[in-house]
Amino acid sequence: MPLTLGTILDSESLSIQDVLVIRHAYNAEPASSRLAGIHADSTDDDIRAYTRRQSAKSQIFPASPPRFWVVLMPEGGDRGRLWRVVENRGELSNDGELREFDLVETDHLRDLRGRLVIGWKAGRVWRIYGPTAATYPVLEVADAQPPRFPGFDHLVVSYDMLKAVVKERRYAAWQTALSSVVGIYLITDTRDGRHYVGKADGAENILQRWRTYAANGHGGNVALKERDPSAFQYSLLRVFDPSTPLRDINAAESHFKRALDSITHGLNRG
Repeated sequence: MPLTLGTILDSESLSIQDVLVIRHAYNAEPASSRLAGIHADSTDDDIRAYTRRQSAKSQIFPASPPRFWVVLMPEGGDRGRLWRVVENRGELSNDGELREFDLVETDHLRDLRGRLVIGWKAGRVWRIYGPTAATYPVLEVADAQPPRFPGFDHLVVSYDMLKAVVKERRYAAWQTALSSVVGIYLITDTRDGRHYVGKADGAENILQRWRTYAANGHGGNVALKERDPSAFQYSLLRVFDPSTPLRDINAAESHFKRALDSITHGLNRG
């Protein structure tokens, strides 16, 4: 029998009838909003403050929300990683636009903070009640320690992992490393083994370039636009210090295109 969020909640003696599950999104709030929004680098204090303030419109947020809120952070499109379980001790203020709640962190699921990952089946819906969330599958209980950066020579990630690496707080060490170098990278379509050789030069570092791929899957490259990025794999062929002359980076790119035959039999168009 598959493990579900309901099983986890039962183990904590949390009644699903008294639970609201919230999966935040990394979306900037419009300028007209009084909410600051959160992003991949938001601190716990930022997330706590963002969670505390909710819309006063009952069609957006429940008029009488449950006592316990299980708060998740977004990951990989249809996944949610546990941030905290907080107790709602009531409304502190309501000005007709925003309500502020007295939220207190609990010890529920403390050992699973940042580790428990569930599949989010609600699509764009960002909050659901306990009975519905209880059916959602547990996809992962990750190691307690943040993933260790494997080094430039050993870095190989899937498209789903790439999206996590470039924006999630637990990959902060990876982001620091990737933002410190420029160089030549390889994208492989694992369905047929065809390669695309690309470069991040003085105009952008590896992290910046890979964030573009995470955002749209193709980075503006013609041949990649024709393909589903879900089976893409990303790795580094050679990295350089950002002060490296552009001619050296271009020469390395040309070499790997020839070595991997990525123009004639791959995904490069020149």
